[in-house]
Amino acid sequence: MNRRTFLALTLLSSGFNRLRAAAPASAAERAHREIWRRFIDGSGIMIDFTAMDGSVSLPTPEECRLGKPNALGWWSPIENGAMFNGLYMDAAVSRWRHTRAPEDAAKARKLMEGLLLLNSLSEVKGFVARGVSTDGRSHYPMGSNDQTLPWFLGLWRFLDSGLATEAERRRVVGQLVETAEEIVRLNWAMPAEAPFGKRGSFLGYSFDSVPRMLFVCKALFVITGEAKWEALYQNALWERGGKEGRSRLEVCETGMVFEYAKYHTWTSCTCVGALRALWEMERTPEIRDAFARGLQASADLALKSLPMAERFDNADASHFEMDWRVMNQDWKPQQTEKEAQELALLQLKGFLKVAPRRGKETEFVREPTAAAWVVTLAPEVSILKSRAEAVERVIAHYDYEKLYYSQFFWVESAWWRLQDVL
Repeated sequence: MNRRTFLALTLLSSGFNRLRAAAPASAAERAHREIWRRFIDGSGIMIDFTAMDGSVSLPTPEECRLGKPNALGWWSPIENGAMFNGLYMDAAVSRWRHTRAPEDAAKARKLMEGLLLLNSLSEVKGFVARGVSTDGRSHYPMGSNDQTLPWFLGLWRFLDSGLATEAERRRVVGQLVETAEEIVRLNWAMPAEAPFGKRGSFLGYSFDSVPRMLFVCKALFVITGEAKWEALYQNALWERGGKEGRSRLEVCETGMVFEYAKYHTWTSCTCVGALRALWEMERTPEIRDAFARGLQASADLALKSLPMAERFDNADASHFEMDWRVMNQDWKPQQTEKEAQELALLQLKGFLKVAPRRGKETEFVREPTAAAWVVTLAPEVSILKSRAEAVERVIAHYDYEKLYYSQFFWVESAWWRLQDVL
């Protein structure tokens, strides 16, 4: 190889690497624009799905009161506001840390206001709603542990970022403390409105429970300085239970596991996010190291979901039925959580027949994008650098302007976390 050929190949390789780096950067920016163009409502709450022009028919106050399509709000456009806002805060504050742009600070603040609103709508203390109706206040009567943990996590991220004014900090801390104290009073159950009473719990010894409880205790101690929260945290760390008699610290050290589906990173990622926060807050080396091992194990498992992105065809023209009210043909009144869940699962079977696009986005967009974020949550920089290209392929794969669901928002979080190490 002569010198001229060598230089030409070197320049070609350099140009290719710049193009490869530009593709995920451009894709992450497109994802960001699309989220804020279509999926953040007027109250600052992320909604689940919209048409390509951003239009969506929200449940009416009457539909929320009656529990249509179901009292859980499953499959409606306001199913996951607390969960998605709380998790997306990671991207919002990470973006602001890199840009320091006032408009990015304003977006993080809008998400924070949305989270506070969701905890301010009910007379039931400690209740965290999923989203809001057309009147900006009406809501479904049941939240969940999947909604409430990200609510805590997102507000903690906002406080930890340093963005909060003193007045904002007082408001956020006040609602965090009130909600945490009520959940503890209910033996770690999530409050729900009548006739349901409670739904979901942080009490247990599975990975989908343990980091939730530990995070709330540790975060409340860090935020308030009150010794009672640290005492709860220390007791919970070493308590043993479950079928295997493991301590909660041992459960965290094992990391994410798939217990009820072949892949479900998109729900378990909430606990990995909590585990990452625990690792950041913890000061005892042995405990912090155990958290790090759990994060790495979680990332190793999530890595297996990344290739699923390649199975999504951006040119797919499968129908998505925007009229979610077609599910009301199966509706009936519900008085218990079990009745609501049975109805929701029946409705989903029918909805998937008229909206085949839904299944494709939830399997081949939601799962791998959530997994991409989990991969970036592990603290070992050298391993993450070796996986950066695989994460970037997921980020760069999608045509975000053609997705009906907001459940790609994790790519922005993954992108900014990559920028911290690359």
